Amino acid sequence: MSKVTINSFVRRQTVESKFSHFEESWEELVALVEAHMDEAKPGYRDGILLVPVPAAGFKSGVVLVNETTELKVSFGARRRGEEPYVDVVALGGQKLDAGYVEIVLYAHYVLAEENEAETDADYEIISINARATAEPEPQHPVSMARNFLQMAGGTKAEYTAEQFAESIIYWSTRAMKG
Repeated sequence: MSKVTINSFVRRQTVESKFSHFEESWEELVALVEAHMDEAKPGYRDGILLVPVPAAGFKSGVVLVNETTELKVSFGARRRGEEPYVDVVALGGQKLDAGYVEIVLYAHYVLAEENEAETDADYEIISINARATAEPEPQHPVSMARNFLQMAGGTKAEYTAEQFAESIIYWSTRAMKG
């Protein structure tokens, strides 16, 4: 059985954050992921796994935007060493219960490529991807661009023009909870 642990990058996904999150402990998240490792699917490159887990206890961080939604704009980097960008979030409202959840795991060797491995575990949990419905949700276009251009904070990936366009259209009417 593969050893799984928490990477500090996922620790930003809390109740108070704009991101999707798990309402239980980090230890319970690790146990849940390990219990569902046999259901893992390959991610967008070798060494990345997507582990589907039951949606109970997870919240989505996405808010639908309309004419009355109050938006907040900021400019900054996600973490030290990354390029800053314009970030738009929706204020107010409640995070929606998740309808589908995948936990993103990076293999030790993938993290080691960028000196981001924090443990010797086989896999580290990088992200909680929770959405309100079972339909696929496009990756945010800024994240896609960082990956495609191999920028700091990105992991090399290839995308089609259609994937970029779908991402831009989807996120043009949605924002993360602020």
